[in-house]
Amino acid sequence: MMSGGFSLGTVNVSSSPQERFAEFLQSKGKRITQQRRILVDHVFERHDHFDAEELIINLSQQTEGDKVSRPTVYRTLNELVDAGLLRRMTLGGRAVYEHDYGYPQHDHLHCTICDQLIEFQSTDLNRIRDAVASEHAFRVTGHRLIISGVCSDCANKRHRRQTPLDLI
Repeated sequence: MMSGGFSLGTVNVSSSPQERFAEFLQSKGKRITQQRRILVDHVFERHDHFDAEELIINLSQQTEGDKVSRPTVYRTLNELVDAGLLRRMTLGGRAVYEHDYGYPQHDHLHCTICDQLIEFQSTDLNRIRDAVASEHAFRVTGHRLIISGVCSDCANKRHRRQTPLDLI
């Protein structure tokens, strides 16, 4: 959950992820296949963080006759990153993906126990970034910040006293 002062806004985009991806593939001399269409639709129907294996499992549960092969998933994820539609982060040694296209610049809190990612925006953080960049005559094109720690749920579980009910 995000507190009101750090919540993400929205970004207006001129074309859909499907259209943007088709343009990207066309520029590379590739075509948009039915498997790629299914994958893009699935990835962009809601915003969440996922890895390739989670995506493969979700796709196999939701697509009855139209299966998307494992190699196509991995290849298409790389293409979606190259097209600027997805962002790849490495957390705990695994690649995790999230929407980049049509989604505002933001940062993350990462719970090292349950792997939860909490998104936030901070104008204070951006001011510090810009001040440091200015001091070094550096032109900022973006940034990525992942703060590691323990979420409140995991912290409460670790510090809760055991009761006789825990033994059942």
